[in-house]
Amino acid sequence: MKIQRLSLLIAACMALSSCAHNHEHDHEHEHEHHALHNEPTHNGESHHHDDESHHHGDDIIMEPEKAAAAGVEASTVSRGTFHDVIVTSGKLLAASCDETTIVATVSGIVTHAQHISEGMDISQGTVLYHIASASLQDGDQSERARISYLAAKREYDRALPLVEDKIISEKDFSIIRTDYETARLAYEAIGRETTDKGVSVKAPMSGYMKQCMVKDGDYVQVGDPILVLTRNQHLYLRAEVPVRYYSQLGNIRSAKFRTQFSDKIFDLEQRHGTLLSSGKSAVSTSSYVPVTFQLDNHGDIVPGAYAEVFLIAGERSDVISLPQTALTEEQGIYYIYIQEDEHAYHKQEVTLGATDGENTEITSGLNGGERVVTRGAISVKLAGTSKAIPGHTHSH
Repeated sequence: MKIQRLSLLIAACMALSSCAHNHEHDHEHEHEHHALHNEPTHNGESHHHDDESHHHGDDIIMEPEKAAAAGVEASTVSRGTFHDVIVTSGKLLAASCDETTIVATVSGIVTHAQHISEGMDISQGTVLYHIASASLQDGDQSERARISYLAAKREYDRALPLVEDKIISEKDFSIIRTDYETARLAYEAIGRETTDKGVSVKAPMSGYMKQCMVKDGDYVQVGDPILVLTRNQHLYLRAEVPVRYYSQLGNIRSAKFRTQFSDKIFDLEQRHGTLLSSGKSAVSTSSYVPVTFQLDNHGDIVPGAYAEVFLIAGERSDVISLPQTALTEEQGIYYIYIQEDEHAYHKQEVTLGATDGENTEITSGLNGGERVVTRGAISVKLAGTSKAIPGHTHSH
């Protein structure tokens, strides 16, 4: 009986020992698991983290060094004057005051004195063509002019002493003198430009060859146009304004434009631009009213180019405006970036008003006094796109 009690006591002790061991082992495993997922970092904080974010809340964080390298510039917005703008299309034309049409001085067959092509730079006095008439039925006109001149001169020389001696009347002598002067002018006009190739046609001014109207072997008569020469120093900007803006034409004072082959904005005020005319009626074949300006050409604009035109009209005060470089667009909605401090930028939706191609009116979204990114807005926008990229987690 004693042996049976001793066996039960030993079994109970072993059970208690096993339970304590299992509880301690489970607790160690729980502590190990907890430590695995909360490994302390160097500063004692939990090491469970995402990649470093570029955002604090809704702000975009961009270090000053990176902003400077990306060309980001910001300035404080203030209210000021802006102008009404009519946006339309137009065309750049060579100014008529810069063009000269060269015509044939005699009738005859044309030959080029040298190779000529449109756009070629031509100096004043350059021989462009020869016009020969020796092979024609009426003969060489320059020779005929010489013969007529010599005959008229002989008659004039004969009559001069006779009128002094009252042998012929003043009336008869006047007719002889007129014939002589006419023949002399004709001969000198042709004779001094005559060579063995015919009468030479020279450039009356320096410029560029705009249009050639004849080719070798063509027959021309006196006064026929053969070439158009342009200095290309001035241009006309002809804007076609829709009739609905007719009441505002009287307020137009200047313009800016952008050609079809460039994003550069040209300002007429920087090119001595002047308003030449404002049409009083629409062109018969369209519903547009022409408005024409003259401007200096610095050689960077090609006549004949089409342009987007921003007609500048009356001024308005108390307007917030920003340069085009401050604006970004997403699916038809426009945004700007407000600099909160030297590190943080805030994306702000804005509503646009009139634009002159360089600056745009802001009708809502800004009150004035904000510091807005005016250059490098795209770089700030790209920095902000990292917000959409999820960070990855390092677990240990």
